[in-house]
Amino acid sequence: MELKAVELQIPEGCNLILGQTHFIKTVEDLYEIMVGTSPQVKFGIAFCEASGPCLIRIVGNDRSLQEIATQNAQAVGAGHSFIILLKEAYPINFLNAIKQCPEVCTIYCATANPVQVIVAETDQGRGIMGVIDGFSPKGIETEADVKARQEILRRFGYKL
Repeated sequence: MELKAVELQIPEGCNLILGQTHFIKTVEDLYEIMVGTSPQVKFGIAFCEASGPCLIRIVGNDRSLQEIATQNAQAVGAGHSFIILLKEAYPINFLNAIKQCPEVCTIYCATANPVQVIVAETDQGRGIMGVIDGFSPKGIETEADVKARQEILRRFGYKL
């Protein structure tokens, strides 16, 4: 078995959701979740099929995000994994619906940070062992940091 760190590409102003599922129907269900939750969201989804023809299935409403999601899926190459790239919306608005999708097994991360996917490769194929999302902590927040955190949540409209 070989372990690899695969760096995902996240375009400026975009977020990424990486997860695992178990059925080809997922790609269409995820599409419906995205447009049903937020009609203005721009997104691309790539799903790595793990049996049969083992194709990367692609949907979305933004061609460039579909292409980058596909490139990321090819780089990871793990069966039954999916990658959603989105802009003009935040993952927090979609995560509960995605988690409720009957085929979805795991969400590894939802972020705009740099992401490395730790992939194990065997003779059979590849699987996701985990992710490195962003960077390690540099310290503990101060009172000024607390105030800044609270202000950004209010600016985004998540708190009064």
